[in-house]
Amino acid sequence: MRVGVVILRIGVGRHKRPFAVMNAPQAHALLAPDSFAPARDWLQSQGYTPFPFQEAVWAAYAEGRSGLVHAPTGMGKTYAALLGPLALGAAGKTDQPPPLTVLWITPLRALAQDTGLALSRAAAALRPHWRVDVRTGDTSSASRAKQSQRLPTILVTTPESLTLLVARDDWREHFAHLAAVVVDEWHELMSTKRGAQVELALARLRSCWHRCSEAAQAASVGGRLPVWGLSATLANLDEALACLVGPGNAGEARIVEGLADKPIEIATARPATIHRFPWGGHIGLALLPQVIDAIDNARSTLIFTNVRSATEIWYQALLDARPHWAGQIALHHGSLERDVRDFVEEGLRTGKLRAVVCTSSLDLGVDFTPVDQVLQIGSPKGVARLLQRAGRSGHQPGALSKVTVVPTQALELVEAAAAREAADERRIEPRRPLIAPLDVLVQHLVTCALGGGFRPDELLAEVRTTHAYAQLDDNDWQWALDFVVHGGASLNAYPEYRRVVIGEDGIARMPDVQMARRHRMQIGTIVSEASIVVQLRDGRRLGHVEESFIARLAPGDCFVFAGRVLEFVRVREMTAWVRVAPQKAAVVTRWLGTKMPLSTLLSERTRKLVAAAKHGRFESPEVALVRPLLELQARWSALPDEREWLCERIALHDGHYTFFYPFEGRLAHLGLATLFSYRLSRETPRSFSLMVNDYGFGLMSKTPLELSLGDIGRLLAAPNVEADILAGLNAAELGRRQFREIARVAGLVFQGYPGQPQSNRQLQASSGLLWDVFNEYDPGNLLLRQATREVLERQLEASRLTAALARMRRCRAIVTRPRRPTPFAFALIVELFREKLTTEALETRVARMVADLEAAAQREAWT
Repeated sequence: MRVGVVILRIGVGRHKRPFAVMNAPQAHALLAPDSFAPARDWLQSQGYTPFPFQEAVWAAYAEGRSGLVHAPTGMGKTYAALLGPLALGAAGKTDQPPPLTVLWITPLRALAQDTGLALSRAAAALRPHWRVDVRTGDTSSASRAKQSQRLPTILVTTPESLTLLVARDDWREHFAHLAAVVVDEWHELMSTKRGAQVELALARLRSCWHRCSEAAQAASVGGRLPVWGLSATLANLDEALACLVGPGNAGEARIVEGLADKPIEIATARPATIHRFPWGGHIGLALLPQVIDAIDNARSTLIFTNVRSATEIWYQALLDARPHWAGQIALHHGSLERDVRDFVEEGLRTGKLRAVVCTSSLDLGVDFTPVDQVLQIGSPKGVARLLQRAGRSGHQPGALSKVTVVPTQALELVEAAAAREAADERRIEPRRPLIAPLDVLVQHLVTCALGGGFRPDELLAEVRTTHAYAQLDDNDWQWALDFVVHGGASLNAYPEYRRVVIGEDGIARMPDVQMARRHRMQIGTIVSEASIVVQLRDGRRLGHVEESFIARLAPGDCFVFAGRVLEFVRVREMTAWVRVAPQKAAVVTRWLGTKMPLSTLLSERTRKLVAAAKHGRFESPEVALVRPLLELQARWSALPDEREWLCERIALHDGHYTFFYPFEGRLAHLGLATLFSYRLSRETPRSFSLMVNDYGFGLMSKTPLELSLGDIGRLLAAPNVEADILAGLNAAELGRRQFREIARVAGLVFQGYPGQPQSNRQLQASSGLLWDVFNEYDPGNLLLRQATREVLERQLEASRLTAALARMRRCRAIVTRPRRPTPFAFALIVELFREKLTTEALETRVARMVADLEAAAQREAWT
């Protein structure tokens, strides 16, 4: 049974901003009447009539403008960006296609293949002599060699492969005739280091275009290379545009929004029983029968989970419940071998697969038209993510997209209601870009030195045209330049760190061939845990898992991976040899990484629904379902209003607990818990056990913690927040670990040659040694500063934490002293037990506690 079934008309209205949104009449006014007639005819032959926003993009391109296309998934953004260059591009000759004209950048290699097919269909109809090709890490050496001689007319590539092209001596000749650049799924890139990498690459292309493409400049606005971004789920469109085209070009660029509504049905699965004492994952697979029914009633279904381990669990559960579905269902996540993922994607396209259990590996634009519905296991934790995943079904204009949230614990019903209401109001989360990541800049300097060299003053001016580095300090620039030329203050004695040489002509180059080879091999900003290949004894590769997981296994241990139960045999040379095991107890493969926190927008909306419940309003179906839980919370303690926050103090036999409920997401709560525990122990030496979830955090000590309102005020004080958090954490160790990624991106550690990768232990040792050297001999090294900043932002959401503290200071604190754990507190107590107990012991302990608490609630009701 589903509750809260509401069909939303998700469209995006026009924004009043200086970046004009053009409509169809304006578009036609800018073009000759028949300029795009072939494009319109071709779309109509495919069963579509061009949308006004598509016509607007074509018109803007005809003017030579750049811009950002923002429209719901499945509305035709690809053809909006492509058909302009196709309609107005060179016809070419039968024996020789035009040189590289359109560069298409995509965040995923899998998406590149699908995009290449879609672009090829349009090009074959409108410009049959144009050649379309793909260049990614999966491209064969033969294809790359062919492309080295002459790039195709339309090239689909990834940020990493584009940077590799820019690292060639002759890259300017290859890009001299470029007429347009398209960046697909820009929202996925702009808030990451890959986004900063794309910004720098686009700045390179713009500078080349100014020098090489006089004819194209004459037809453009202000002589600028047209760059277009595509996105479905963005709130901060102005900022996204500035990141894409550069702040200095944004004034002439366009934001074109899809004005056609996209119907999306958002529903929630209803658990048979609502427990008043929820804990993370307590519903577990209880809703499996509903999931099976949903799959039975659709042609094809995508089942999204938030982590890879849950993908393995749900896939096994479905097969155990329906063995005859073997071959009709599959799983898909980033740790599986490429050929396995390709097989699954093809099965979805052709409709051969009934269902696929997947992670974010299928979030983005792969066109699976046969998919009827999406099931989201657990809270999506963000409105944009829910809408993005919903759009994987009904992936074509006018088609209904359907998504059902399958909660894994009772309070996720409130999150589901909050997400649906925010979507109904067309509110989604912004994506905040990174500002001046110096490890990316250091890598870029070496790339530019390798790609024909650079003059430092000219490159500085070019770098400052990007949003990421627009405010780059002169001292920071000089530090980065000195670092690649001399190795900085502490590495200048080692030749391998003097990577760039500035010649007498003032041009910085990279003369060492071996260094150049190593740099090309690790261009990019994607850094992951060292992985071990999982391989069957017959030689078939299944995928890869993290080294830390394999290290915990002994020969004979069984684990679940790639939808099978496998027995570990041995590990040798970064390969784990396994054999298929009979069905028996096995551990589920675990991957490192943090759980997704509740977004700021969903936190705000969840607080609003809880506040409404305080006043007896249970208006959404989901909140009505958890009414018994919320009413018990109000009786035993309190429910906070929107301008309140709750603090509970509970004494149990194992210690004294103090709980705080800001509803700000688990990462911000970890930072708050660290801050509070440090400030409390600084006044009176004591130790605390910490527990966090998306709704609050708790501190447990062996002695009572007396807290007055004045004490709470001091905990919330603004001064020295970051310093106190770092003092409360093992900041040095966290910084050391974060520095491994920075050192890899900056080219300070080498991950190894193909087939000979360094182990995680070796990489950590190498980066750890550099960390120690910098701290002792070069404490002003800016990469150390960056490591500290990334620890604060990535692991603790420091900026959000600061905003949460400010909000809590403005709000009234409610302090209660319940006699027993409340529904809110219970979930946090279980988080503490989870760290100490095995799964079986945890479930036994939790069941006993729930029985005792329910009995207490029943006795209270009778009296």
